[in-house]
Amino acid sequence: MVIMKLPPSLNDEFMSLIPAQREQTSKLFEDGKLTSYSLALDRSFLWATVIAPDTEAVRAILKTLPLTKYMRKIDISELYFHESINVQLPQPSLN
Repeated sequence: MVIMKLPPSLNDEFMSLIPAQREQTSKLFEDGKLTSYSLALDRSFLWATVIAPDTEAVRAILKTLPLTKYMRKIDISELYFHESINVQLPQPSLN
C-alpha cells in the first residue's frame, strides 16, 4: 500500500501533468502492477495498491508516474492481504 501526500497547492505545471499521470496509471493497471488508485476528496492524499516483490520495486514503479516528484511524502507499507470487491459490468446478451 502506498500513501502519497500531495502538495497543498497544485500549480499549473502539476495540473499539466495529470493527463500523463492518468495514462501511466492506466498502463500500470493493464500490466497488473497497480490494482487500486484513489484520491482523497480534498486532494491531499493518493492511495495506491501496487503489486511488486519488494519496496524497491514499488519505488521504481512510482518513479514512472509523472507526479511522483511533487509528492511531499510517500509511505510504503507491505500488505499481508488486500480485499476488495471486483465490480464488473454485466455481459451483454447476444440474442
